[in-house]
Amino acid sequence: MEIAIIAADTKKELITQFCIAYCGILSKHNLCATSITAKYISEATGLKIERLLTGEQGGEQQITTRVAYNEIDILLCFRDTRSDRSFNEEEQELLLTCDRYNIPVATNIATAEVLITALDRGDLEWRNFLNPTSDYNRKKKTF
Repeated sequence: MEIAIIAADTKKELITQFCIAYCGILSKHNLCATSITAKYISEATGLKIERLLTGEQGGEQQITTRVAYNEIDILLCFRDTRSDRSFNEEEQELLLTCDRYNIPVATNIATAEVLITALDRGDLEWRNFLNPTSDYNRKKKTF
């Protein structure tokens, strides 16, 4: 499965700890993340992660595009929940795109744990049939 990861500056430590805890499961899947988040996670876990642009340079838009092209199966998006933070238009567009394309999204650690354990149990296998880049569809014979 293709898993995209984004974390606000205030959540980078939390997402890194999450990835340390679930490294065994995550290592079985393809991961991509915005640049700094990917750096933190890969340094802490040794996981292979495709590094996208930073959020400020368009990393969230890169993930939004991949969602729209059905190239992402799960999004872990740990957001800044402080009430004084400004509205993030890119983040809003990303979440709306996930809703449009039925991509499971975790915006907090509790939901992320549910998604990752469900992934490990095989509960998200239906995504293999929808994602044209999945191993299932790449191995399928065409006539």
